[in-house]
Amino acid sequence: MVNIAVLVSGGGTNLQAILDAQARGDIHNGRVSVVVSSNDKAYALERAKKAGVPGVVRRKKDYASGAEYCRALADFLHEQDIGLIVLAGFMTVLDEDFCKEFENRIINVHPSLIPSFCGDGFYGLHVHEAALAKGVKVTGATVHFVNAITDGGPIIAQKAVEIEPNDTPEVLQKRVMAQAEHILLPRAVSLFCEGKLSVSDDGIVSISE
Repeated sequence: MVNIAVLVSGGGTNLQAILDAQARGDIHNGRVSVVVSSNDKAYALERAKKAGVPGVVRRKKDYASGAEYCRALADFLHEQDIGLIVLAGFMTVLDEDFCKEFENRIINVHPSLIPSFCGDGFYGLHVHEAALAKGVKVTGATVHFVNAITDGGPIIAQKAVEIEPNDTPEVLQKRVMAQAEHILLPRAVSLFCEGKLSVSDDGIVSISE
């Protein structure tokens, strides 16, 4: 059984999608054992509490540097025997040492079809604003492993979502969450816990069934 840590900063809708999948029995060979928030007021902590999952707060501002924060967070996750880290709206940057220490054991979901509308500065509504400003007809979500390059890790899965006339960034964000993020992320978590994901030397993810 793989112990999963979900790292959050805000409302925690993607956390809820994972918890709901777990409750349905759709997360195989894994369980969410702790939720870590960088924000003590994050509603995600309430979601964790309702699901009976321990929630802890680790704020970057409580440490002298980003490196010290990442070191303390890594030590905590090791103490909890965490096998998979899921970033679910986690707004604190994890440094290169942290990413290397947990290489191919950190999963993130991004609200676009990478490599479109990704990288530094592309998060939250900014992604959907950029997609609408460009006039693309299809957007979506990507689940990927995390490395030191923002949104640059190996791609696990993607799902397309149609852009509709008169979409606003807020409306599009909700549709991408419902039709892509909340479907892809729990599935990728389960595939990891089942040992069905492998990454080649050139960074291509294979899924075994």
